[in-house]
Amino acid sequence: MRFVTPVALALALALTSGAVSAPAFAAKKEKKEEKQGMKLNVSPDVIKALQTAQQASEKQDFATAKTALAEADSKAASNDDKYQIGAVKLNTGIGAKDEALKMEGLNQMLDSGLTPPEQAGQFNAVAADAALSQKNYDVAIQRGQAALAAGYKAEAVQPTIAQAYFGKAGTTNTATEPARGFTQQGLAALKAAAEASKAAGQPVPAQWYQIGVSRAEAAKLPDVTEWAKMAYQAEPSGQNLRTLVRLFQRANPNITNRENLDVLRLLGASDGLVIAADYTEYAEMASKTGIYGEVKSVIDKGRSKGVLNASQGGDVYQTAVGRIAGDKSTLGAAEADAQKAATGKIAAATADAYLGYGDYAKAASMFELAKQKGGVDADEVNTRLGIAKMMGGDTAGAKAAFEAVQGGARKQIAGLWIAYLGTKGA
Repeated sequence: MRFVTPVALALALALTSGAVSAPAFAAKKEKKEEKQGMKLNVSPDVIKALQTAQQASEKQDFATAKTALAEADSKAASNDDKYQIGAVKLNTGIGAKDEALKMEGLNQMLDSGLTPPEQAGQFNAVAADAALSQKNYDVAIQRGQAALAAGYKAEAVQPTIAQAYFGKAGTTNTATEPARGFTQQGLAALKAAAEASKAAGQPVPAQWYQIGVSRAEAAKLPDVTEWAKMAYQAEPSGQNLRTLVRLFQRANPNITNRENLDVLRLLGASDGLVIAADYTEYAEMASKTGIYGEVKSVIDKGRSKGVLNASQGGDVYQTAVGRIAGDKSTLGAAEADAQKAATGKIAAATADAYLGYGDYAKAASMFELAKQKGGVDADEVNTRLGIAKMMGGDTAGAKAAFEAVQGGARKQIAGLWIAYLGTKGA
């Protein structure tokens, strides 16, 4: 990272021909430090070693400078000594492009307790980043928290703290303590980083939320769904929506085949079908509920994308293809029967078939009729009415239908569809 050297770190060592007496050096230095609002009482032996280090550094003789700095360290008797040695080490490290020496000097200054308040935040933040790069996670956390306490930019410091906690957690067995606790602390810091970035008017990298999902999932933390929602909001891709859907399915293992079909339809609509199992699961759910047109369309889609080979999903595909012609031939009569029926059950079943064949206008009309006549599962009908309207391009109508879903797993399913609708408007 680019390191900015504040004026206060420039050490004015008066070098003349011959040795400089301690009083003369101290007087010169005091005048400089009065301008900086800081006075140090540096030991004479330390001053002498620092003079040698400074002179060598100016000549780019960094080996001699480092030897002199080591001598100064051996003679340091106070925090004033340590702070001044650290300042010279920092400047020498900058000149020598020696990252280790630079950070050693910066940490020495911070440890002395004499760092000017207006610089403490920045210095601690830089030290935290350096410690993180060296995988010294405890120091990175300590310095990062000190930077925050000094009022430094949370959007710059919290990501460092988060990474340090994740580093402590590691990548194996993170669902057990203490790794699980470190992960929780890392996620808290990452969330704070996102909030601080937003407050500062800066975009939040979508990767942060994806890291949150990955870390929470590995540690088996319940807030993985919250992170998945944030990831989807930040980057409304089919892949991120797929994560939300899979988390919903895992949290609701007892949903019916018909409910599961409407969840998988969301993956199909959002390009969230990624692997062969996604397509075959979708086709199997459609087959189990008698939606033959949809079985064929989803298998055809998987094959056209090269995700499915000719044999995958072949059993349900052949069964569906064999029944499509006969099924379609009954739809006209079913519509007529639905109009005369006392309840909406025939209308709902006919709408299901039209939805599977991609005739969204007729499907929506039949679902509306089913609602009007009653005697049906209103939450299911509203869910599927919303799907038909959305697929037919009526986003507002779809949203109204999904919002009418009242409870249970269906309400959560409708919520996933509403989240997807929100991205289509954007």
